Amino acid sequence: MNKRIWLSLAHMGGHEQKFIQEAFDTNWVVPLGPNVNGFEKDLRGYLNDDVHVVALSSGTAAIHLALVQLGVGPGDEVICQSFTFAASANPIKYLGASPVFIDSESDSWNMSPVHLREAIVDRIAKTGKKPKAIIPVHLYGMPAKMDEIMDIANEFEIAVLEDAAEALGSEYKGQRCGTFGEFACLSFNGNKMITTSGGGALVCSTEEEAKRTMFYATQARDDAPYYQHSHIGYNYRMSNICAGIGRGQMMVLDNHVARRRAIHQLYKKELEGIAGISVFDNPSSDFNSNHWLTCIVVDPAIAGFSCEDIRLKMDDTNIETRPLWKPMHMQPVFEGTPFYGDGTSEALFDKGLCLPSGSSLTNDDILRVVGVIKGM
Repeated sequence: MNKRIWLSLAHMGGHEQKFIQEAFDTNWVVPLGPNVNGFEKDLRGYLNDDVHVVALSSGTAAIHLALVQLGVGPGDEVICQSFTFAASANPIKYLGASPVFIDSESDSWNMSPVHLREAIVDRIAKTGKKPKAIIPVHLYGMPAKMDEIMDIANEFEIAVLEDAAEALGSEYKGQRCGTFGEFACLSFNGNKMITTSGGGALVCSTEEEAKRTMFYATQARDDAPYYQHSHIGYNYRMSNICAGIGRGQMMVLDNHVARRRAIHQLYKKELEGIAGISVFDNPSSDFNSNHWLTCIVVDPAIAGFSCEDIRLKMDDTNIETRPLWKPMHMQPVFEGTPFYGDGTSEALFDKGLCLPSGSSLTNDDILRVVGVIKGM
C-alpha cells in the first residue's frame, strides 16, 4: 500500500532499446537519421497516408511552427480553447499575436462551436479583420466536435490548427484526431500515450508544408554551400535517439490505448452510483476517446466532499491526482485577454479531478484509487 501510484507514467514496451542501440552503433545521434524518418513514416501510417508528419522537439514547437506558416504576427489574433494547458496558447504570444479564448461545452469539455462563431463575428466587428487561426484542443483525449468547428472555420475561411497532444489514438466519427485541420500537433512527453522522453510532431496537410516545417525547424538554412539565412529559424528537430524510443513505442501504441480505455471502463463500473460523482465519458457514439486521463466531476453539495478533499486524501495515501486545467482566461499571464463563454470551463476547473490512468497501472492499483473515493 506504500507504493506510489502516479497519474500517468511513461510505459516502455521492450522494443525501444533496439532502435536506440542501432543509433549508437551507427553514430546517428543527431537531429536526423533513420529513426527520425522511420518514426515519421510510422506516425503517418497510423494517422492517415494523406497527411505528412515532421518529428520535432516538442508539441509546443509544433504549434509554434504551424502558426509561423499561417503567417501569424504582431497585431494578429488567434482563437484558442481556454480549457487547456498553457502550451496551446503560449506560441501565439511568441509571435507577438494575441489569443482570443473560447469556452468549452459541457458534453465534450472542448471548444464550444456556439461561442466560436460568436467570437469570430465579434472580433471582425471590433478589429475589422478575421482571426488568423483557430486552435481547438482534444482535451484529455476527448475529441472536439470537429465537424461543427470545421464548418465554421470554412465558412469564415480561417485555418484550423488541432491540438491533438493528448489525443493520439482518439477518433471523431471514425476519423483520427490530428487529421482534420490544416495542421495538428502531437506530443510525446513522458506522460502521453506514447513517449520519446520529450518530443512532438507537426501533422501537415501537404508535402510542401512538411518541407517548410523541416526548413524552419533546422534554423532556416538556405540552400547554399555556406551558411546563409533569409528567414528566422529554430532548433526544433527531434533527435535520432528520441525517435528511436518513438519507433519502439509505436509498436505498443494500440496496446496502450486499449489499456487506458479498459482502465476508464473499470473506473466507470466502480464509481457508478456514488452520489455526487460523475465520470467524464464519450458523449455519444461519434466520440471514441483514447481516455488518456480518466476524469471525474464532484458535486460537493451532493457528495458531501469536494474534489480538493479527494486530492488531499489521495496525496496522504501516496496517490497522485491532479485538478483539471485552470482555464487560460483565468491565468494571470493572460489577464485582460478577450474571452467568449458562459462559465462552463470555470465550473469544471472548480469541481473536476484527473485520476491515475497510466497504461502500466494494474486493476489493483485502480481499485486502490477507487477505495479512497469510496472511503470519503
